[in-house]
Amino acid sequence: MSAPEPLTFPTDADGWLAFASERPDAAIAQTAAIDARLKAGEGDAAARLELWNDADLALRRATHEVYLLSEAHPDAAVRTAAEDQVQRLEALSAARLLDRDLFDALAAIDADAAGLGAGQRRLLDHVLRDFRRGGVALPDAERERVRELTERDTELGLEFSRNIRDGRREIRVAPEALAGLPQDFIDEHPAGDDGLVVLTTDYTDLMPVREYATDRATRTALVAAYNDLAWPANDAVLAELLAVRAERAALLGYGDWADYETETRMIASGAAIVDFLARLDDASLPAAEAEYPLLLERLRRDDPAADEVTIADFFFLLSTLRNELHDVDAQLVRSYFSFDRVLPGVLATTGRLLGIGYVPVEVATWHPDVHTYDVVRGGIRIGRIHLDLHPREGKFTHAACFGLAPGIAGRVLPEAVLLCNFARGLMTHDEVVTFFHEFGHLVHDILAGDQRFARFSGVATEWDFVEAPSQLLEEWAWDAGVLAGFTADADGTPIPADLVARMKVADAFGRALEVRRQLGHANVSYHLHVDRPADLQAATEHWYDVTNPVKPLRGGHPYAGFGHLTGYGSCYYTYQWSLVIARDLLSGFGGDLMNPDAAARYRREILEPGGSRDAADLVQSFLGRPYAFDAYSAWLAGA
Repeated sequence: MSAPEPLTFPTDADGWLAFASERPDAAIAQTAAIDARLKAGEGDAAARLELWNDADLALRRATHEVYLLSEAHPDAAVRTAAEDQVQRLEALSAARLLDRDLFDALAAIDADAAGLGAGQRRLLDHVLRDFRRGGVALPDAERERVRELTERDTELGLEFSRNIRDGRREIRVAPEALAGLPQDFIDEHPAGDDGLVVLTTDYTDLMPVREYATDRATRTALVAAYNDLAWPANDAVLAELLAVRAERAALLGYGDWADYETETRMIASGAAIVDFLARLDDASLPAAEAEYPLLLERLRRDDPAADEVTIADFFFLLSTLRNELHDVDAQLVRSYFSFDRVLPGVLATTGRLLGIGYVPVEVATWHPDVHTYDVVRGGIRIGRIHLDLHPREGKFTHAACFGLAPGIAGRVLPEAVLLCNFARGLMTHDEVVTFFHEFGHLVHDILAGDQRFARFSGVATEWDFVEAPSQLLEEWAWDAGVLAGFTADADGTPIPADLVARMKVADAFGRALEVRRQLGHANVSYHLHVDRPADLQAATEHWYDVTNPVKPLRGGHPYAGFGHLTGYGSCYYTYQWSLVIARDLLSGFGGDLMNPDAAARYRREILEPGGSRDAADLVQSFLGRPYAFDAYSAWLAGA
């Protein structure tokens, strides 16, 4: 069998519009033909599972492709066409789970009598569970209502994301309001004809301003603009989305949307979310209460009338105090991280760690900014990655990994994409950490792309585990030896090891407050879905207010731009749940991040299986024991 070839992209606007329609058309036609064969009772148990896999693969590939285009293509017409196709494909996927004849064809399989292997049994169990969760057993009227609600959920989710993507905001400030910002940033932001400087809510403006701007009014104005991203447009969208999910969960027999979502996750129930968040609350509160007065005291040195630290002050004060207390100047640190060094550095580091290489290839993609690489091992191509790393109008505004082609052994080459919004010149260390984090998803997707079944290909573990490998890879952005390999200042000198050591010590300051910030997001995510408050603004502000000593900006609407509310739903707790596991996984490296034996075991036991085994089993195989909370507690105790 010849090796699978990578995806080929169009080279002109008409080609992209055709790509966005013809490939979904083909996938839908293929699925219809397969479903007809399944309903006709064709094949034995193994053959039926292979047919299901063929249809699943076709739908996943097509959905990945158009979903990416909806978030990244520079042509608005292509993005709109792709969105329409996402809706169409998601509707078909949901409708299949309501098809009783299709269900009967698979439910009739007797795994024992058919002699199915472990992988086949796992696939059958997961698919039958999907049918049950999809509503196949409901009476006709309720099944139809579930179908309507599922389609509406997809439609609202796409609209919510589109409003964020297209909701970029600007403020105008006097040139002197840029005090404290790096000179290269100031040079890139000249005053316009009106004598004012334009700052946008793009990360390339937001992150430097909130960390470096000494003018509190500038920080507050830009963070306030960011907090109102996609408002008021997303107010009604989110309210309806929450109502749709609540009704759907009730029809399917769940207490609330959190119970529905968590059934297939490690945490297993909505009540367990509450318990986990309470544990985080207890673990982080003492250190956060000790850290906060230091921030307030430092703020009052600049603004004697200040009575509280807000989220617009948080990052600036952390950076300032880390400099004053630990001699870590964030702007000096930034001078070592130019994008043109960080990109090859991330590739070299992950390549050495995981025993793979990256070969640049010149191919047509959706935008000239995209860097494409073949991923190779032992001279053999095992995947392809596409890196779209800088902001532009109409593009996804955060940082994330998007699957493109789910890898199937001998049939489909795994491909995945990073959509990020990094600076083109000097990067903050936070951006570098984010790069490593997102690259963790990317290599997970590729290395787990040698599966038999599409269902288990790539990042296909339980959803509250998927962040753990990415959070683990962040550690390499804090290792002096790793950073010395690709950093350099203007004179070509790598970042000094003693500076990196001070950075690690300084990073512990504010750690508990950062956990509280994440806890606030998790509370908002959970309570908006479960409580379904009539006043989204008041409820969101309440949960941020009671969770964190660092206060929200009053009267803001950050829920409108909280993109995770669509994909993560009520389960933003995932980030801290995964971090508990990631801190424990780190212990498996024995203090040496480039330990080749640990790295090989990590690749084999954690990354390569994809979703073919439960996450808890993957962790036990790597650590030799179940994961525990202890490493996370120790990390938090270092705050």
